[in-house]
Amino acid sequence: MLQLILGGARSGKSRLAEKLATDSRLQVTYIATSQPLDGEMNERVAHHRARRPAEWALIEEPLELARVLRESARAERCLLVDCLTLWLTNLLMLDNPERLMAERDALLDCLASLPGEIIFVSNETGMGVVPLGELTRRYVDEAGWLHQALAERCQRVVLTVAGLPLTLKGTAL
Repeated sequence: MLQLILGGARSGKSRLAEKLATDSRLQVTYIATSQPLDGEMNERVAHHRARRPAEWALIEEPLELARVLRESARAERCLLVDCLTLWLTNLLMLDNPERLMAERDALLDCLASLPGEIIFVSNETGMGVVPLGELTRRYVDEAGWLHQALAERCQRVVLTVAGLPLTLKGTAL
C-alpha cells in the first residue's frame, strides 16, 4: 500500500506517518531525505530521531530515492520516507533540471512494482501566497506536480491540519 501524508509545517504529518508505520506491525525502515546543514536543521533531525523507536532501521538518502526504495522494499517491511519536499529541494539545489526530472520520473515509475507498505511525508506548500522569487515559485510548482502525480498512484492520501488527519483518498483513518 502506498500512502501520502501531506501537511504544513508542524501540522502533525510526521507524527501521523510514524503512527501508521508502527500500526502496520511490519519492520520499519525510516528513509530520511534531509541534509542537516545548519544548527536549526540539526535540531529538527535530533527531534525526529528521538521520537522514533530504536528498532527502526534508518537510511539517509538526499537524492536517489527511487534506488533506495527499490533496494529496501520488502513484503514484510514498511518504508517511511520523510520528506519529499526536502528531497525535492536537494534536487533543485543541484541546479540540474535533467537530474531532477530523472529522479522524479524514476520515483514515479518504480512505485507500482514495490512490495510492502510505503508512507511518504511531504509539505503542502501550494495553499499560501505565490512566492516572489523564481526558485521558490519553481519549488512550489514542482512540489505541486509531484504531489499530484504521487496522489494518483497512492491508495491513501491524507492532509493533516493542527494534528488532525483529513483523508482525501482511500479509507479514512
